[in-house]
Amino acid sequence: MSAIKKYTGSCLCGGIRYEINGEIGPIIQCHCQRCRKANGTAYASNAPINVRDFKITQGEQLLKQYPSTPTTIRCFCSECASPIISIKADTPETYRLRIGTLDSPLEHGPTQHIYVASKAEWETITDDLPQYAERP
Repeated sequence: MSAIKKYTGSCLCGGIRYEINGEIGPIIQCHCQRCRKANGTAYASNAPINVRDFKITQGEQLLKQYPSTPTTIRCFCSECASPIISIKADTPETYRLRIGTLDSPLEHGPTQHIYVASKAEWETITDDLPQYAERP
């Protein structure tokens, strides 16, 4: 029987700290316009995690929510604006973790690029990962 994995993470200012006691799913690079705007970057690096495995250990009062679409809520630190997770209405048992907030090392890297049909015109994808115009 394998041991349960434990990961920790935090926002930029350190006001929010969290832990994950379980697996972190495949890392997906999302190039949609909403992710670009929410992260201020060419794409967002997200991975699914089980809601029951995620626990905020410090600063829960700093975690704010923004409904960016009727089906997506983005959660971020109200002090430093670091994006932490998003919640999708169609998968209530899963959060989408913003991988850049992890403090623990991961054993795996990105697996694919999605929404490349709407990627930033100045971004060039140079790796050999699968690319999808939308979500496969």
